[in-house]
Amino acid sequence: GRGRLLGVDQDPEAIAAASARLSDARFESRLSSFESALESAEGVDGVLMDLGVSSRQLDDASRGFSFRGEGPLDMRMAPQGRSAWSVVNDSEQSELARFLRRYGEEPAARRIAAAIARARPVRTTTQLADLVAGLVPPPERSKTLARVFQAVRIVVNDELGTLERTLLRLPQVLNPGGRLVVISYHSLEDRRVKRVFKSGSLHDTVPPKDHFGNSLAPWTELTRHPLVPDDAESVPPALFSPSLPR
Repeated sequence: GRGRLLGVDQDPEAIAAASARLSDARFESRLSSFESALESAEGVDGVLMDLGVSSRQLDDASRGFSFRGEGPLDMRMAPQGRSAWSVVNDSEQSELARFLRRYGEEPAARRIAAAIARARPVRTTTQLADLVAGLVPPPERSKTLARVFQAVRIVVNDELGTLERTLLRLPQVLNPGGRLVVISYHSLEDRRVKRVFKSGSLHDTVPPKDHFGNSLAPWTELTRHPLVPDDAESVPPALFSPSLPR
């Protein structure tokens, strides 16, 4: 076919990996965020957004995304910008508690923020993980650590802000009848996507209507419930060799 596929990621390592594996004249990779890539885009037939952090990023301890390995407090998907070290060590205690509550939905946000403030400077992922783990019972540690690291990562990369602005921009980018597919991994992403799909708004759950009762929402939902992968689609990434259709 004559279609073109544009792959967008703000992580240079992801761009390099995709470019090496997808050697096709119809494929172009671009180092950019979703939001920046759409600034001048128009006439697009389909968009697939794969949100969140990748297994490649989590597995590389030097990137600082995971609490399971020793690494610097970085968590940046792009090379520039504020790091996790800055979020953890430079934020006011009250601001840090707000981050943990809002972006990690962490019940013990204030207690954890206070402990972090007392222990500063916190320099590594292990130091942060040990500090948080010491505040909660063993059965709750993994989930608490996941929530804390998620919250810091979301702040570092402005993940939800970027998602919101991108979702609101896409109706102007896609052609009539175009398709948008979003792969989300946690409830904070999922709620925003569902709300925009239903009403075209980040805040309303009921779509606006015209004088005749017809919905004015820019999207038509094609599936009533989220789709989950089947066994064939759940093949580990290392065993999957991607190719473009002919």
